[in-house]
Amino acid sequence: RVHEERGGRRRGWGTQGAVAMAQSIEDWYKEMPVVTRTYLTLAFLTTVLCSLDVISPFTVYFNLKLITQKFQLWRLVSNFFFFGNLGLDFLFHMFFLSRYCRLLEEGSFRSRTADFVYMLLFGGTLLLVCASFAQIQFLGQSLTFMMVYVWARRNQHLNMSFLGLFNFTAPYLPWVLAIFSVVLGSSPVVDVVGMIAGHLYYFLEDIYPAMRGRRLLKTPGLLKVLFDQHQARID
Repeated sequence: RVHEERGGRRRGWGTQGAVAMAQSIEDWYKEMPVVTRTYLTLAFLTTVLCSLDVISPFTVYFNLKLITQKFQLWRLVSNFFFFGNLGLDFLFHMFFLSRYCRLLEEGSFRSRTADFVYMLLFGGTLLLVCASFAQIQFLGQSLTFMMVYVWARRNQHLNMSFLGLFNFTAPYLPWVLAIFSVVLGSSPVVDVVGMIAGHLYYFLEDIYPAMRGRRLLKTPGLLKVLFDQHQARID
């Protein structure tokens, strides 16, 4: 009888722990800002559905010929949501996508959702152009590295540590992650293309206006109507 009571307590504690963990994950997800939550959800679902053979990666990858000749226009967007096979590399990119997309959206783009969406559209367009020449089929990883690069450049004096092994300042973060990504088996070209897009956006948005006194990147009014007014109503 004593053993039965102890067993029941263990099962009770295990159930409570599982419920608490599920609640914490739900809270973490709900606390994400809207753009980060939407992108992470689409990326997770697309990758999982492809891994389960519900949909095929061949229907979502970037192919300029199929887009221009077969009018499969969804490929302009869908290729940003597939992150490869489920595994350590997938978890690695999901973590950094959720972290640095959120840090940007809640940091330098706080209350500027339209500007953040415009940054993603600008970067995505650059990456699609690069993919046409570099034969890159999936650009989600590149877009993640673009966001990491922009965040790192805007937090230049922040000290960081990689797995407790060595310390560095934030601008070196994209290079550290790129090396780690290569160790996990990814192509460095995908990461470098993302950093190039991030550098171009950072130069046009942060450096050039300080040099010339005018901005070249201006968020379209339509995006401001769609996102900033919605944000104002929420606030």
